[in-house]
Amino acid sequence: MLTRSKQAFRAAALPSDWNDLVVTVVMPAYNEEATIEEGVQRVRRVPLNVEIVAVNDASRDRTGEVLDRLKQDGLVDKVIHQPKNKGKGAAVRAGINAAGGDVIVIQDADLEYDPMEYPVLLEPIRLNKADAVFGSRFQSGPRRVLYFWHSVGNRFLTLLSNMLTDLNLTDMETCYKMVRADLLKSLPLVSNRFGFEPEVTARLARAGARIWEVPISYSGRTYAEGKKIDWRDGLAALWHILRFNLFSGNRVRR
Repeated sequence: MLTRSKQAFRAAALPSDWNDLVVTVVMPAYNEEATIEEGVQRVRRVPLNVEIVAVNDASRDRTGEVLDRLKQDGLVDKVIHQPKNKGKGAAVRAGINAAGGDVIVIQDADLEYDPMEYPVLLEPIRLNKADAVFGSRFQSGPRRVLYFWHSVGNRFLTLLSNMLTDLNLTDMETCYKMVRADLLKSLPLVSNRFGFEPEVTARLARAGARIWEVPISYSGRTYAEGKKIDWRDGLAALWHILRFNLFSGNRVRR
């Protein structure tokens, strides 16, 4: 079982004025030409001071070209082009390293999550009650009804993660994880593909971070609409939960 640090993460002061606080949105994208522009537009409609860092994970379609155009138009602040496809975790790490905001949130480019819920995620951090906030698809938020076995798999992975981290999350696999930038940048993240979710959860727990959950809406897409996660990623997530809770050190970079 994961043992948490005796000394919890010490949070530095965030800007006291809501308008001075910058939220960096890290947006990894692989073959999302059909949705990436709408995703960026949705983020830009959020009534917060937002920095968008988009990471093109060596897409084979026109995702990179669209992002370059959006940067020229001033809608995206930074665009990172991965030289080869390395997976979501590697893309997120690249975005975290380039982030300049006070708080970082992950935003997939597939339109499944609603950026208008950023203020709900941000509130516990702004009030200095939390260092990280998870948006749960399994609390009271509205959601599109889709795959039963995906739901079962997510709940099982969350249960196993909870057993090893001693957390009581309802949705460990959620994309919406908003974390203080100083904390997230201090974690020695290494996973690629979809191992990012169990890894960051384990490392936050061991760092003694104050974690909150809030309900969010969720509009999952079908495989015909471009969903990429399948049963193989579920098996990989199982391994990553064991790896990062039982076999991996978690020294926080200071």
